[in-house]
Formats: sequence, structure tokens, C-alpha cells
Amino acid sequence: YASRGLGDVYKRQTLAEVLITLGIICVVAAMTLPTLINKNNNKVVETKLSKFYSVINQTIQRSEADNGDKKIWHQFENNVPVDNEGNPIPGQSLVEKWVNRYLAPYFKITHIKYDSKGLPIFYLADGLIFKPDQTNTMNDWVFYTMTPEKCISRAGSENKAYGKCAFRFMYKPVDTTPEMVYHYNRGFEPYKYQWNGKTNSLKTGIGGRFGCKSNCNTQYCNWYCTALIQTNGWKIPKDYPHKVFY
Repeated sequence: YASRGLGDVYKRQTLAEVLITLGIICVVAAMTLPTLINKNNNKVVETKLSKFYSVINQTIQRSEADNGDKKIWHQFENNVPVDNEGNPIPGQSLVEKWVNRYLAPYFKITHIKYDSKGLPIFYLADGLIFKPDQTNTMNDWVFYTMTPEKCISRAGSENKAYGKCAFRFMYKPVDTTPEMVYHYNRGFEPYKYQWNGKTNSLKTGIGGRFGCKSNCNTQYCNWYCTALIQTNGWKIPKDYPHKVFY
């Protein structure tokens, strides 16, 4: 009987030790898991951004070989025709026709969807997703790390999505004004309109606009976030103000 009692004590001690160990493991996991998730999210978003930048600009270079200097076939104006009830007519925008003529022959578009304004959302075979942002011009573009619907839903709004799962680009190679010095004669570049070349300005913004920061409350919030990542070697800086996702 004494040996049985002693065995029960050992079993209880062993069980207690196991429970304590499991508790410690759970605490450690709870502390480290968010960091691991953030690191993975950062890595995936960094890879997607740099890949899109490479793919879209290689596509423009290939198009130039067949169609001449991009400044010749650049198109500023966009237009989204509407029906008699004022609804956008899918597939008829000038920007979609431009993409189909000058870009589509050089990369594979698997399908096209349309946002509420009738603007085309292009889905590429390698999982990249991008779209124009304006119904009247073709300067501003947005790259998404996930479907726009999920991105905007998770972020809370389209404006809140910038710098998290939606990233701004600009394509205007013909503009020689000082504000466009980082876009003239270039392909799709991270949005740098009015940028003064200083890294800190990408965080604070210019004239209260565009800055990549957590406390921005204007419609132009976080338009510089793409450039901030690019100038850091397509790596999300340690002090980046947002959690990215895909």
C-alpha cells in the first residue's frame, strides 16, 4: 500500500509539472506569435510590392520595344462611359482600352473586375492585382496585396487601406514640372508627387498631405507609404506606422 501511495504522489507531481510546462509554453507562444505573424506579413507584402514594381516596369519596357518611347503612347485622359441610367458600362473605359493595347500583350491578365465607379481591376496570372484610381485621368494607380473587397473591408475604408493592403503608384512619364521630378520619363513609380527627396518627408508628408503616419486623417493619408518602403530597399522599416496584411 505504501508503494501505491508513493506512486500516486509521483503521478500527481508529474502531472503538475506537465501542466506548468504547458502553461509556460502557452504564455511564450502568446507573446511571440504576434511578432512572428507580423514578420511573415511584412515579408509577403514586401515580396508582392517589389514583384509588382518589377513586373509592371518590365512590361512597359517590352511595350516600348514594339511601340516606341512610352512618352509617345502615354495617355493622360480617362473616361468611363455610362448607360441611360447613369451606370458605368464595363469594358468601355479609355484606361482599359489603353492597358489592353499597350500592356496586356506582355503579361497575362486572367480576368477583370470592376469597382463601383466602373474602373477596371486587373488580375494577373501570378496573383498581382492593380487598378487605376481616377475616372478622368490615368495618372494614379493602386496595387493590392489581396482582393480589393477584402482589403477595404478589413481596413475599414478605402482611405484607411492605404499603406496596409493597398499601395499607391503613379505613372506620368511626360510631366516635366518640378513636382513630378521623380516620375518624369519613368514607369510605374511609388507615389512621389511633390516629394522633396528627404526620407523624413515621406513620413510627415508635404503640406499636411501624403505622409505615411498613423495619425493622418485626410483623404490623402499614407500615399507616400509605398515610396517609404521602396527607399528602404523594398523592406518595411522597423518604425513603419502600420501593420500590413495580405
